[in-house]
Amino acid sequence: MKKLIDVPYLDQSEDAPTGCEAVSTVMLLQYLGYDTNIQDFIDHDLPRGDFETIDGELYAPNPNDVFVGDPYGADAMGCYAPVLTSLLDQKIGDKYVVTNETGTGIDALCKKYIDQDMPVLLWITINLRPYIEGPSWKLIGSGETFTWRSNEHCLLLVGYDDEHFIFNDPWENRGVIACEKEICRIRHAEQYSMAVGIQKRA
Repeated sequence: MKKLIDVPYLDQSEDAPTGCEAVSTVMLLQYLGYDTNIQDFIDHDLPRGDFETIDGELYAPNPNDVFVGDPYGADAMGCYAPVLTSLLDQKIGDKYVVTNETGTGIDALCKKYIDQDMPVLLWITINLRPYIEGPSWKLIGSGETFTWRSNEHCLLLVGYDDEHFIFNDPWENRGVIACEKEICRIRHAEQYSMAVGIQKRA
């Protein structure tokens, strides 16, 4: 059995080399018929915060609150599911129910969304590499130490077959790719099993 949704593809390499979350969200919005592009989305929709040094220590926001760093640059971190859930709720919540599906397995997401012709924002890792304990910083506001899981990557789940999950992968213009299911499940879990799904309001 195979299911594949035809979703406009966008590459992050030139426009937003570290902005996979933004580029994947723009692909989703374009599929839904919204008139947007990568630059407009980053400049006007994506909440962002950057690193700063305070008393000799590195501080930055929480990636659950904003995109950390500059998606136009090479050294940004990224953002987590709550950021895109809130953003999409504000942008399209009049027509769609936006759900933070963190903790939901990919197979269940396929049944709930892909089978209903709705792509899903999903976090795995770049090229399915194992995650690496990445840089740490103190969170602005609380001072709590936060450690990033490097190789983090957000892409758009658009289909599946018996052996693969299928994605629009904005990394290095990879296009529509099929990835073996079990390794996807592992990498998804390594990135906190994060996902964002949307459903049309009744």
